[in-house]
Amino acid sequence: MLVTAAEMLKQARAGKYAVGHFNINNLEWTKAILTTAQELESPVILGVSEGAGKYMCGFKTVAAMVDAMVDSLGITVPVALHLDHGTYAGARACIDAGFSSVMFDGSSLPFEENLKKTRELVSFCHYRGISLEAEVGAIGGEEDGVVGMGECADPNECAIIAGLGVDFLAAGIGNIHGVYPENWPGLSFETLEKIAAAVGPEMPLVLHGGTGIPDDQIKKAISLGVSKINVNTECQLSFRDATRAYIEAGKDQQGKGYDPRKLLAPGYQAIKDKVAEKIRLFGSDGKAF
Repeated sequence: MLVTAAEMLKQARAGKYAVGHFNINNLEWTKAILTTAQELESPVILGVSEGAGKYMCGFKTVAAMVDAMVDSLGITVPVALHLDHGTYAGARACIDAGFSSVMFDGSSLPFEENLKKTRELVSFCHYRGISLEAEVGAIGGEEDGVVGMGECADPNECAIIAGLGVDFLAAGIGNIHGVYPENWPGLSFETLEKIAAAVGPEMPLVLHGGTGIPDDQIKKAISLGVSKINVNTECQLSFRDATRAYIEAGKDQQGKGYDPRKLLAPGYQAIKDKVAEKIRLFGSDGKAF
């Protein structure tokens, strides 16, 4: 059974750990993340971008797949199915499709428009028992065609958005989607401290662009209120590297090594290993409730 992300993130905020948000792209991704979370007794958030949802034949297909897999795999840890960087229309569509949590990313809009649409979605989501993530300040890099320069969020704007009743808040603190450049200056902890003070001690904060951030910065961010960390690129790179090694070793030409169940197995295991690594780093292992 799917749950909202609100309660698991409140628990994480109070316990000073973070829950991993891992994007899914197909059945293998979903199975790898669910089984690893179960093995480590960790709550988990399955993230779906609008592009990935379209690739997987629509949000209803994704919701049905996840719901069935949770049941058939005997998953008992808390699982939230969450729209990642959604538009207003995308958020409404995911709510109707059976998602348990959505993100509305209005960070590219004028602040007043972001505020207006977030306010509307707060009422709609909470009436339906669904958790809502909002965003202030652009995350660097590109996500589904939305390009951000990594601008730090305004703490006052964060406080205004948080005051609408959102369940958790993504705020830009210099983080970037994708692979971080060598000259990346790191997270702005000064900004994070100001945001945490502005929104209050009970508001879970979200760190997007979790791939490639040094472990010490991850741990410090968690200590300052980050309760949800998004990881996508790192799983993609791990899957790519493992699949490439399998093919370059000629294993796809041995027996029925070309069978997708065998061809995709190394990548599947690589995702499991990466997710396990992140769960332990975030401190959510053993925190299923």
